[in-house]
Amino acid sequence: MHQKKAAVIGSGVAGLASAIRLAVQGFSVTVYEKNEYPGGKLSHFEKDGFHFDAGPSLFTQPQNIAELFTLAGENMQDYFSYKQLPISCNYFYEDGTIINAWANANQLAKELHDKTGEDENAVMQYLNGAATLYQNVAEIFLNYSLHKLNTLFKAPILKALQTAKGRHLFGSLHTLNNKAFTKPHTVQLFNRYATYNGSNPYKAPGMLSLIPHLEHNEGNFYPKGGMISITNALYALALKKGVNFKFNLPVERIIESGGKVLGLVADKKNIPADVVISNMDIYGTYKYLLQNPDKATAILKQERSSSALVFYWGINGTFPQLDLHNIFFSNDYKTEFEHLFVHKTMQPDPTVYINITSKCEPGVQAPDGKENWFVMVNAPANIGQNWEEIKPAIKQLVLQKLSRLLQTNIEPLIETEEILDPISIETKTASYMGSLYGSSSNSKMAAFLRHPNFSKNIMGLYFAGGSVHPGGGIPLCLKSAKIMSELVAADFSKQKQH
Repeated sequence: MHQKKAAVIGSGVAGLASAIRLAVQGFSVTVYEKNEYPGGKLSHFEKDGFHFDAGPSLFTQPQNIAELFTLAGENMQDYFSYKQLPISCNYFYEDGTIINAWANANQLAKELHDKTGEDENAVMQYLNGAATLYQNVAEIFLNYSLHKLNTLFKAPILKALQTAKGRHLFGSLHTLNNKAFTKPHTVQLFNRYATYNGSNPYKAPGMLSLIPHLEHNEGNFYPKGGMISITNALYALALKKGVNFKFNLPVERIIESGGKVLGLVADKKNIPADVVISNMDIYGTYKYLLQNPDKATAILKQERSSSALVFYWGINGTFPQLDLHNIFFSNDYKTEFEHLFVHKTMQPDPTVYINITSKCEPGVQAPDGKENWFVMVNAPANIGQNWEEIKPAIKQLVLQKLSRLLQTNIEPLIETEEILDPISIETKTASYMGSLYGSSSNSKMAAFLRHPNFSKNIMGLYFAGGSVHPGGGIPLCLKSAKIMSELVAADFSKQKQH
């Protein structure tokens, strides 16, 4: 009997999850990866004794990973472990205010009251509302295809319609937050969640107010070994399930004929497949692999998400006031987003994020008495800006800001450095224009305009990853793979019936 063949293009977290799920379904799965390593953005490097997670640094909803191991019949503890964190993030403001954002709603409410005078009840009401939104609305968006009619019958649509209000659908996240809270520090803290999918809180819909639920109601976690351990665990699981990997082998084209996928071309060879799953940015999939420039151009009608400028610094010293996640806010948040999305540049006072995994594993992630700093600032998508001029200028602004707020001259402490900019993000991960999340959520219909997880015109072609439904970030990429695999199972079930 012919074993069904699946070809997965790209080994990002959604590509790995897709490969595992299809292998469990009985497919013979081969993953084609242009880089020499798996993981896509979820990668890692070591330099001068310092370990750096190169990409995503926030870990929420570990149940998405646990589900893959359960599905595959494997014990997750044999591959992967993690711990829950008491504090989600430390926030530093220019006026000297420091907020420890506890990964617990009651503690966060008390902290915001003690540090800013914010009403505790307002914080609890907000987070309770975020939980309700997530359970009644996000569950549909994140677990079902929005582009299949049968979703209307499978998903609890009525409950979602009853939960979502006008402020969630038609007003901006900032407008919602500004009405929910009385203190500007609190508003800015909750505005930040728009950046979790590369969006502008002054434009993105209030529906994004459900995102804090993940951290402050469900919890924030740290995977032992750093974020790269997620990639390593999924890669090992895929191998265990018989998935074949072809590294250093970029796909040149997807083969289709008569509205049906036939396979792909790699290394100038035609490789047959019953299904093809693209984990590549959807723009590049259409432009290069399907050679459909019109469809690729249509995708660009949606505004691209923000990108990032990342400095990886090995620091000779320790900072007890810092934790795993730290934010140093801009004093003018609105202007920062105007620069990013309107002027396509960076303002002189950027918000700075620092991730330090050596806080969780001292002496392992960095040498004793030292710290590994992942220092990120939001950047616009690349439209040809002079990054060779921007990078040193922003570096000095970041150093000035950190030195001022930490009351320590940071630059002499930097032992080693690497820099990632939007151009190198696109080169390494094929994310068009260096956008981290594909399209932004800066329009009211953004969630519905994301590309579906299947092709409407080519049978057997599917999509998974941050640039398609339901969106970017590790939890959503993993859910993307799940939605895709369920569509594949349903489609093949129909074929058997026929």
